[in-house]
Amino acid sequence: MIYTVTFNPAIDYVVRMEHFCAGEVNRTSSEEIQFGGKGINVSNVLKNLGVPSCALGFVAGFTGKALEDALHKSGVDTDFIHLNNGMTRINVKLKAECETEINGQGPSIGTEELQQLFDKLEQLKQGDILVLAGSIPHSLPSDIYEKIMQRMEGKDIMVVVDATQDLLCNVLKYKPFLIKPNHIELGEIFGVQLHSDEEIVEAAQKLQQQGARNVLVSMAGAGAILLDENGTHHKISAPKGTVKNSVGAGDSMVAGFLSGYLESGDYAVALKMGTATGSATAFSDGLATGEEARALFKTL
Repeated sequence: MIYTVTFNPAIDYVVRMEHFCAGEVNRTSSEEIQFGGKGINVSNVLKNLGVPSCALGFVAGFTGKALEDALHKSGVDTDFIHLNNGMTRINVKLKAECETEINGQGPSIGTEELQQLFDKLEQLKQGDILVLAGSIPHSLPSDIYEKIMQRMEGKDIMVVVDATQDLLCNVLKYKPFLIKPNHIELGEIFGVQLHSDEEIVEAAQKLQQQGARNVLVSMAGAGAILLDENGTHHKISAPKGTVKNSVGAGDSMVAGFLSGYLESGDYAVALKMGTATGSATAFSDGLATGEEARALFKTL
């Protein structure tokens, strides 16, 4: 079973307009509501690919209820912890000449509620997959991912971590099954800009040396590079298409990778499915459907 953890889920209010003028009244050309957060996005796309998962995390207030109800309606299994105070955040995604985001803070998570999550994670069994994705609220300790992986140690649970900088680097000692930085995030870890495949591979190898089993580096329109635990590195080009939406593309790549790996046990196939699924999201207004991902998979 795959479990995803989203510490700070959100309702995304996506608005589109021809032009945005600060300080003036602006009219939208279209608007929509999306329910997500990185781990929830992974669960949503896994569902679209026909792979069951359970979304864990924290919700609060009327926005939390709306998010949970929407996920259930779409067929995503959840086991959220309900907070007594605050509300699940609302993020505003403004799409005009460029993309602008205003992200809410989210509710505070107390010690008792965090222990409830630990108790749920204790129920994971050998062979389960745990996806830890995204930022953490200010109310949680900065080493929360470490604390979780320490509890998973020795249980033969495959942990996927999609996070940035210290949040990612500090868990490498626990040998995560997969990490997925993009090429910019990978460079930021080492304080450099990565310009070539060789530089990306060299930086990814350093993360492997620190403990990561598989390192998947997304490179937007340039495709992706995977360094697998067998010592092989794979490069794949991105499929052709028009980018409409960058939100959730990385999460979709994680879901596609897991779907491909579980079906085939082959890292090359997993990379291909991850790239197809991430691109399918980028080429659409929402998260990739299974049909869209499989169609792109055939072109790679």
